[in-house]
Amino acid sequence: MTAPLTPPDPPTPYEPWPVPPAGSHLAPAQSPPDRAGARGEVVRAAAVTVVLAVAGVALGLLWLWLSPRIPLISDETAVYLKDGEGEEAIGADGTFALLGAGFGIVSAVVVYLLRRSGGILTVVALALGGVLGGLLAWWLGAALGPTSDVVAHAKAAGQGVAFDAPLELNAKGALLAWPVAAMAVHLILTAIFTPPDPDPDAPWTHPDWAPRGAEPSGTAGQQPAHGAPEAPGTPGAGQAEAPATRARAQSDPEGPAGP
Repeated sequence: MTAPLTPPDPPTPYEPWPVPPAGSHLAPAQSPPDRAGARGEVVRAAAVTVVLAVAGVALGLLWLWLSPRIPLISDETAVYLKDGEGEEAIGADGTFALLGAGFGIVSAVVVYLLRRSGGILTVVALALGGVLGGLLAWWLGAALGPTSDVVAHAKAAGQGVAFDAPLELNAKGALLAWPVAAMAVHLILTAIFTPPDPDPDAPWTHPDWAPRGAEPSGTAGQQPAHGAPEAPGTPGAGQAEAPATRARAQSDPEGPAGP
């Protein structure tokens, strides 16, 4: 008779050295840069800039329609404000700023819904398109409004007849209402609803990497219930007696005596 052989180790349920995923710091990606993707980002950013600039036409028309008129009057020697205590002079600036902020909010929401991943080019396109749209709206509103030749307008209206002053934007800072609102709203939406990118410097580990014989987390110290069958591969009493049986076999090479 021969001595019983030592039972083999239970098979491991995982590969101890799997291939790390491409792009991690353990196996950097060797693929060439995605030039097509970068070109697409530039094209989309240019499209956003052009669309927002063209939308300045709508802002200019709304500004011309909603801005309060400033009445003037002439006595053939000079032109005066008909209502010296009126607030129409600052009403045009406030209307432009409010409309620009509204256009910025709407444009940021629409761009985010169409392009949720965001990106620096998208934010730059929102800012540049807002500035261009504001400049176009300012020029269009002033061009379609009352003439800027106040003297000729006063002579055409006649002495003592009120006429509208030209539409002007005295507070040039109102031009920034659109781009600032667009960038702020887009950044807020991105921070709230867009998941962050994975950290490329974070250590990568395989979920099944663990020292041989280590117990999984949450099962250490737990014993099987009395009478419950042991899990496959769990060392039992027969496996615990294997070293002692092997020692006796080595001390008695002829094996145990027969009957």
